[in-house]
Amino acid sequence: MKKQVLIMSASAGSGHIRAAAALEKSFAADSRVGEVINNDALQYTNKLFRDFYSKLYLSLARSAPNFLGWWYKTSDEPWRTDRMRHLLDHLNTKPLVKFIREFNPDITVCTHFMPAGIISHLIATQQIQTHLSIVVTDYDFHALWLSRSFHRYFVALDETQAYLEMLGIPQQRITVSGIPIDPVFQRPVDRQSEQLKLGLDPEKPLLLLSAGAFGMGPTEFMVERLLDLKTDVQTIVICGHNNELKNNLSDTLLASPKFKILGYTEEMHKLMKISDIFIGKPGGITASEAVACGLPMCIVAPIPGQEERNSDHLLEEGIAIKCNDLTTLPFKLDSLLSNPPKLAMMKANALRFAKPNASTTILNTLLEDKLPSLSLTKKQRADIAQKAGRE
Repeated sequence: MKKQVLIMSASAGSGHIRAAAALEKSFAADSRVGEVINNDALQYTNKLFRDFYSKLYLSLARSAPNFLGWWYKTSDEPWRTDRMRHLLDHLNTKPLVKFIREFNPDITVCTHFMPAGIISHLIATQQIQTHLSIVVTDYDFHALWLSRSFHRYFVALDETQAYLEMLGIPQQRITVSGIPIDPVFQRPVDRQSEQLKLGLDPEKPLLLLSAGAFGMGPTEFMVERLLDLKTDVQTIVICGHNNELKNNLSDTLLASPKFKILGYTEEMHKLMKISDIFIGKPGGITASEAVACGLPMCIVAPIPGQEERNSDHLLEEGIAIKCNDLTTLPFKLDSLLSNPPKLAMMKANALRFAKPNASTTILNTLLEDKLPSLSLTKKQRADIAQKAGRE
């Protein structure tokens, strides 16, 4: 019998949505799946709650990143915020609960902890029967991802699996899949042809500077610093949905053939594969896309919390360099570009670290899995909190 599959994310940043879209493509293409629905959980909530989850996060990322770092650390205690968080979720997500009950999925996959918490509660209280799997979209594991009732966790790293096992999550409930990215990142790209299409010189190094989907960060200052590079390079700047940023940079660099200014693009897979260094923030999805393309990274202005932890892993694996002060950005890049063996090693490290088939791994694991759902007892939850070093 073909499976009903529900994929749930939340539009708090773009990464959770992109991971869900990658999973949807894999499940929809498999003959063992009857119907797959991919929904943003926030679409089922009221405007106040929706703005709280999505707009507040983006606003804080722009204006108060250190507060986000403080909250990340403070809330990283198993079950600490559960009661208030779940009460808030349940009061504002009744239409979501109604939809899940009506669709009655065999398999549910969440790429955000908010819908995972709601569905976990419905399973624990026997309001629905489904296999809930949780796909963690950063390299590290935060306590907000913990659910009381679940089927399986999918994580990016062996270290993350080891962490969950040490907390007391059974090993057979954890799969090191990687973070799901769009299958287009596996397609080969003719580097020279694509560069020529953009009016670029294939003989010169190419930098890819990304302001992310929302065009955040000190992009204009970084462009200003790149003008001081000693190495003769070309730079593509991605401004995302920030049209003001795109227009400002286009006006500023009108006479410079060394820069290509682009808005939001669906061809990031091509741009990453034709570039030599990625400059930007290390979100879990973005970093996974870059390493799948064998693209060394120059990390700038990571958001305290999950992006800083992602940075740690990328630096430890020899995939990235980090620029803590943007004043030295040209020095950092010139030093790397003048060291081809190091750049080649970073590229090799990225390809070794990459898991571009993550969505396929998740698909096959869930469709072939025979394990029942698991509900953690009160004692098991207390043990997890103790093992995490919390009281």
